[in-house]
Amino acid sequence: MTIRLGADETVAREDAGDRTGPSAGGTSLRRRSRLTRLRAAARYAAPALAGYLVVRALGVAVLMLWDGQHGTTALHRVATMWDAYWYQAIAEHGYSGTPPMQGPFGPYQAYAFFPIYPMLIRGVGWILPLPVHYVALLVAWAGALAAAWGIFAVAARLYGRRAGVIAAVLWGVLPYAVVESMAYSELVFTALAAWTMYAAVTRRWVWAGVLCTLAGLTRPTGVAVAAAVGIGALWALITQWTEARRAGELRQRRDRWLRPLIGGAIAPVGFLAFVGWVGYRKGRWDGYFRVQDAWQSHFDYGRSTLKAIHAMITVPGGVWLTDLVVTFTLVASVVLFLVTLLQRQPLTLVVFSAMMLLLAIGDAAYFNSRARFLLPAFALLLPLAAGLARVRTRGVVPTVLGAAALCSATYGGYVAFVYTNSP
Repeated sequence: MTIRLGADETVAREDAGDRTGPSAGGTSLRRRSRLTRLRAAARYAAPALAGYLVVRALGVAVLMLWDGQHGTTALHRVATMWDAYWYQAIAEHGYSGTPPMQGPFGPYQAYAFFPIYPMLIRGVGWILPLPVHYVALLVAWAGALAAAWGIFAVAARLYGRRAGVIAAVLWGVLPYAVVESMAYSELVFTALAAWTMYAAVTRRWVWAGVLCTLAGLTRPTGVAVAAAVGIGALWALITQWTEARRAGELRQRRDRWLRPLIGGAIAPVGFLAFVGWVGYRKGRWDGYFRVQDAWQSHFDYGRSTLKAIHAMITVPGGVWLTDLVVTFTLVASVVLFLVTLLQRQPLTLVVFSAMMLLLAIGDAAYFNSRARFLLPAFALLLPLAAGLARVRTRGVVPTVLGAAALCSATYGGYVAFVYTNSP
């Protein structure tokens, strides 16, 4: 018997002939079967993971050229800059033990940062005898690798193994891929979002709901994952229930419509739980959103984004390179989203991309953070990956990806060591 792993690869399941007992033997067989599937899945994804590691190693190598800038090593800087401080402080001291910092629009507070990444830092820190900032960096890098695997899994499922490999590498050469080398929560979030989307695409709705709950405890954009799973699960529920009702088999097919019901119901639990907890701690239902006011983070339907772009075009004076790159990223993302509609991606992916775009463009916060907010929106890369996968001229795809990796690495050094604000 075989297990299908992707578009063009299968692996044989171990024979059950050595079963020695109805219980112990069956448990042992299932364990070996799971290990076999995991090893086969890792082999299937190996080219994507290797390609991703190569392009990110190039990015880190370029960062190393800046050693000594800002009076510290490159690794120490990417492990401690900007938001990394908050995650590590929460991991060490908890929310109540992390003091606020005064900002121009109010006090910056730890309650703005979601708990999964600090919890992982704290847990791994109990095992590894390393400074907290290096533990945070290792956790983030592990999250990035898991994200690349998840992106590969989704793309390979829909468009084939070659497209999956290219999609994972493309994610590693984005203009703001330098964030994938930093101690930021986007990497763990992207991993959870990608595997949530994979579970939804493969109709594992309960798993999708569980992973979505974790994503909702990782970043505020977890609401985009929850919306995607909720709408996708609702459509699956309606479809399966209607088919079962027409066949007169509502009870017999109960699992088919009950699983999307459960998955969709638990999808927003993580996000709502953390926002509710912060509201409880602050003594008001909208406490989390009032904490975000210090960062001027609220939804203004894109007015701040349009105002920033308009000022960049019309106001005399110099323009930061980052402003141009972020503007290009936003425009390209909108165009790619329109292409995903023509590509007829699964509903869950379309909703996820739409929500990520809506949140990135519609938020009133600091303009240059928008490219970072879009980093987890990997489904926007699938049209490029599928298109490049069809190119058969020898050397074209490696050349394109290699050039993109060099540009991304160089720009990453600029963002981390020359630009004066956070990415």
